[in-house]
Amino acid sequence: MASDKGELKQYTLGSGHLHFQKFDTLPETYDEFFNSEENLLGRIKGGASVEYTTEKYEDQDDLGYVVIEEITKEKVVLKSGLMTWNGDTLAKLCSTARVSTDEKGITTVKIGGLGNQNSDRYLLGFEHKDKKLRVIIVGRNTEGFTFSFKQDSVTVIDAQFRAEALDDEGTLVVIEDKRNAQE
Repeated sequence: MASDKGELKQYTLGSGHLHFQKFDTLPETYDEFFNSEENLLGRIKGGASVEYTTEKYEDQDDLGYVVIEEITKEKVVLKSGLMTWNGDTLAKLCSTARVSTDEKGITTVKIGGLGNQNSDRYLLGFEHKDKKLRVIIVGRNTEGFTFSFKQDSVTVIDAQFRAEALDDEGTLVVIEDKRNAQE
């Protein structure tokens, strides 16, 4: 068993991979999900980030003897930029997207129209390049996406995925830390 002192000296450097699959149920282990090339959403540019925020209710009596602070809302967002992508990637990022490919191999992506909206939820996972840290959420991209065509840089799609409860305990994010695991 690792000591607390050793763990506080560890650091994580670098980016990783973003995995994505339609969500039905949680897998027993995440190894198969992360080891599948089919689940790779795209190659990341600019890293990934996880943001956990809260809203709270605060109040106190007139003299300051009793102070109430209670968290009333939680929010987890996984953000990443995708450097490699295609029409199917856009369809996973946008609930109103439709993708078709004609007989010549031309792919057309249509985005928009609230009547085209689906309610698909996805299992999303970021795995650090050393395969020792994983971040797992269930959710969807609720913030749209942005990409720019620039003369001197690759086109990257920036997307944000908002986490939903992934179990009956209300868990929003699972972080698997394998840095001290026995091989």
